[in-house]
Amino acid sequence: MTEVGKADVIVVGAGLAGLVAACEALERGRKVLLLDQEGPQSLGGQAHWSLGGLFMVDTPEQRRMGIRDGRNLALSDWMGSAQFDRPEDDNPRRFAQAFVDFASGEMRSWLHGLGLRWFPVVGWAERGGALADGHGNSVPRFHITWGTGPGVVAPFKARVLDAVLTGGLRHVPRRRVTQLIVENGTVCGVSGDILAEDPAPIGESTSRDVVGDFTCRAESVILASGGIGGNHDLVREHWPEERLGPAPTQMVAGVPDYVDGQMQQTAIGIGAAAINTDRMWHYTEGLKNWNPIWPNHGIRILPGPSSMWFDALGNRMDAPCLPGFDTLATLKRILSTGHSHSWFILTQAIIEKEFALSGSEQNPDLTSGRWQEVLKARLLGKGAPAPVEAFKEHGEDFVIAETLRELVLGMNALTPETPLDFLHLLEQIEARDAQIGNPFAKDAQVTAIRGARAYRGDKLIRTAPPHRILDENKGPLIAVRLNILTRKSLGGLHTDLQSRVLRPDGSVFPGLFAAGEVAGFGGGGYHGYNALEGTFLGGCLFSGRIAGQYA
Repeated sequence: MTEVGKADVIVVGAGLAGLVAACEALERGRKVLLLDQEGPQSLGGQAHWSLGGLFMVDTPEQRRMGIRDGRNLALSDWMGSAQFDRPEDDNPRRFAQAFVDFASGEMRSWLHGLGLRWFPVVGWAERGGALADGHGNSVPRFHITWGTGPGVVAPFKARVLDAVLTGGLRHVPRRRVTQLIVENGTVCGVSGDILAEDPAPIGESTSRDVVGDFTCRAESVILASGGIGGNHDLVREHWPEERLGPAPTQMVAGVPDYVDGQMQQTAIGIGAAAINTDRMWHYTEGLKNWNPIWPNHGIRILPGPSSMWFDALGNRMDAPCLPGFDTLATLKRILSTGHSHSWFILTQAIIEKEFALSGSEQNPDLTSGRWQEVLKARLLGKGAPAPVEAFKEHGEDFVIAETLRELVLGMNALTPETPLDFLHLLEQIEARDAQIGNPFAKDAQVTAIRGARAYRGDKLIRTAPPHRILDENKGPLIAVRLNILTRKSLGGLHTDLQSRVLRPDGSVFPGLFAAGEVAGFGGGGYHGYNALEGTFLGGCLFSGRIAGQYA
């Protein structure tokens, strides 16, 4: 049986970008049809699982922490990180400039008006660690939303649900779009499969049993279907071997398996342009989730600066390949060994102060939005936060020992194919430890630790006092095997500054818009080669808003 529907605007994908686009279209009085292959319980998509961090510039939160920031510094950081160098980077560059204007302008007041609030300690992500005009945030800009990812989604989800009740929007879940309808060169609708209902909780794999088909027509179609991080075959197909080395043979998935990139492929199939598909953002600090929600579920460590980082062969990595400094450089450095894993070696004192885990479910205190929960978990409680301690106890990537010799034995039991040499590790750790007893040091990481503690936010909750790794009073020793964690596509469908999808010749594809990760978060890749963090949710908000205003 074929289901036929009609609307002014069809939004494909009910993640954050899709919700924002739908809300903006509703504000214009447009009748909206919101389609998603997942069930109604999955409104919000990947954003539900995020930490809720937003890149914002010159905010009250920054000023209260003594951080001086501004549009020009933020734009300099962005362009130094993006390193745009291709003819097709014109729209991505323009989108990036517009986003920095937004992030340093109305972004906070707009979100504040919708009810969002932020944790007062601003985080310092992607610090760079090389040159002033290169990659990295010069100052802390990572604003964690109270309520984390669900808190970011909440006002848009509420608006959509209200519109369902008042009749301005139809939300039709379990509809998998497989075709974009094109007539006279204009996209005028979609068609696809009706999937069997499935009550599986958000993030879990759902049935792909087809029980019917459907066709919907509209004046405009907005694609907000996400990236490719759950489809490791597609990740490897686009992997930039000439820049990063061979694609990892083993990776863990930072996103659910429905993030498969198929809608983007469908758009390309009708003549839409995709650019910068070799640019992607995968993390180097992935853990295999001991309590998985989706297949091959990985969680990222958000590390402070003190853990010693060794490659698979046991060689210490140097600047800018330090914890929290330069993700892409570190990814390339790890893969240069011919292996896809690396190691942190640290102490209990470091894990208690510096380890956080990405994701709303791994930060119940911040997700709760209650100060007393944060104080109990991060400042008043014993040990590391409970989710970190759970990984330490149950996670297969953790080794704990009282002595370094015992630690290395445990590490080699995890990776017998790449055994580590105890004496080689001991020499490197002792050399680093010898730099601790003096206020001066030539070790770049020791200098970075002291620099981090000059920021009172890091000193308060994110950076342990400098100490020797082999100090028995700071133990036990901990080793963590780190995996490559797939996450974001930095390239995507080529769009202009109105989020209209373009053809390969640069002309507008009438009727078709794109927002969020499917469009490289704007323009077909507004990050360029590197992300500054907080820019994924931010890009969904910004590009979704634009798409809804013009579709």
